[in-house]
Amino acid sequence: MKENQPKKNPSSTHFAKEMEGISPFELKNRLIEMADESIKKAAHTMLNAGRGNPNWIATVPRQAFFLLGQFGIDECHRVLSLPEGIAGIPLKKGIAARFESFLKENHRKPGAELLKGTYNYLLMEHAADPDDLVHEWAESIIGDQYPVPDRILHFTEILVQDYLAQELCDRRPPRGTFDLFATEGGTAAMCYLFDSLQQNYLLSHGDSIALLVPVFTPYIEIPELRRYEFDVTEIAANEMTADGRHTWQYSDADIDRLKDPRIKAIFITNPSNPPSYALSPETSARIVDIVKNDNPNLMIITDDVYGTFIPHFRSLMAELPHNTLCVYSFSKYYGATGWRNAVIALHQDNIYDKMLTRLTDEQKAALHKRYSSLDMHPEKLKFIDRMVADSRQVALNHTAGLSLPQQMQMSLFASFSLLDKEDRYKIRMQKLILRRLHALWESTGFTLVEDPLRAGYYSEIDMLVWARKFYGEEFAEYLQKTYNPLDVVFRLANETSLVLLNGGGFAGPEWSIRASLANLNESDYIKIGQSIRQILEEYHEEMKQALH
Repeated sequence: MKENQPKKNPSSTHFAKEMEGISPFELKNRLIEMADESIKKAAHTMLNAGRGNPNWIATVPRQAFFLLGQFGIDECHRVLSLPEGIAGIPLKKGIAARFESFLKENHRKPGAELLKGTYNYLLMEHAADPDDLVHEWAESIIGDQYPVPDRILHFTEILVQDYLAQELCDRRPPRGTFDLFATEGGTAAMCYLFDSLQQNYLLSHGDSIALLVPVFTPYIEIPELRRYEFDVTEIAANEMTADGRHTWQYSDADIDRLKDPRIKAIFITNPSNPPSYALSPETSARIVDIVKNDNPNLMIITDDVYGTFIPHFRSLMAELPHNTLCVYSFSKYYGATGWRNAVIALHQDNIYDKMLTRLTDEQKAALHKRYSSLDMHPEKLKFIDRMVADSRQVALNHTAGLSLPQQMQMSLFASFSLLDKEDRYKIRMQKLILRRLHALWESTGFTLVEDPLRAGYYSEIDMLVWARKFYGEEFAEYLQKTYNPLDVVFRLANETSLVLLNGGGFAGPEWSIRASLANLNESDYIKIGQSIRQILEEYHEEMKQALH
């Protein structure tokens, strides 16, 4: 062992065994504590690549938001202005003309161009009534009203519909219209989906579902809760190249398990988390064929938050619009995790609404009672509107909905990309991630094969693959017999102050580690890559000493 390499922490293996059942996101807190201790012992700087919170923000949509805020305040003072800091609320009559004057007076200010472009886009592309549009914006930026409609604001829905058609359907959306439900981030969307699917008897306790894994850990943990206890079939991305590298794709034989009509739903993150690869066109086509010919009522829940990091990404919402509930969050692409901006998209012609009509009389009666306070004919409520009501325990449906300022910022995020005809922001984002990815892999000495299906927002590194590549099968067997898979992330935290997550916590290969490429600088990923390789070399040196 090199003299400058840190010595192994003798307690790390035992502790790793104890922590096997902990969620990787909870385990992260312990790793951070260990990394903090490492900093105190040596001249290290903690590098936390455990979470996917990006270290960038999209500036222009935020500048437009704050400029619009000034217009909103001006409109309130027009109605009432008291020296104690009290103003009125915006009035609709003539507000568009005043907004146009405001834009002319402030045309040089940051964000003005986006506001003007978004305004003209809605007028020209969607024949929006100018006063209706600007009044919705003024009230949204001020936040003086409850959301109406409660599911999503009218003009926010129009902009986000166009955005999803562009970004998740590669500008080739299916026929028809998607209804949208604005939610408090993708996490709230997940909660609402699981809840409403069960409340409406579309999924019941013990039902069979499938998960494409590796997957975002809550999709593993939620179905295990006592409330659901679903019978889960995991379909693993276990395809390998001839020379033993992961492709992070699925075999035809495994995808064909979805033909079983007992599997009622499949949950997907696409691109995946953590491998960060999109479904191959062949796999998507196979799923389409299975739905059309074998399992027509298969409910598809796809979480496509990382789709914008892949050129020409195409979601299953585009290929199977009638079966797919799509979750999309603006958080990663725009550096906006704190905004909690996401939507659930469901085509107006969908199997969910149709399956509600085929429930038993007893189930229909229970749902009639549940939603009877909302409508004279609650049986006609669409599934997506039931989700809105369920999100507020039905009784608080009248105050449901994402806050107006959040929806306004969402509108501006969407229009920013819609008006970026040359995809300048997208290309820059994809290049930024790609540079970090290459910095990580090149410094490990491992080989990264180019792949157009890779988003690169995360990277999952299977240490056993590279143990075999560099040191042979005997060394790989030694690792598995001698150490717990969690030992890698604990040693990285304890010895080098690096916080990475265990891939096994995402139902990935047990000896894989997951690094976020979003929240550190390029030079930091060089250090991470070098430390990963160093840990592997330490293990090999220990094996040689043990054998001799």
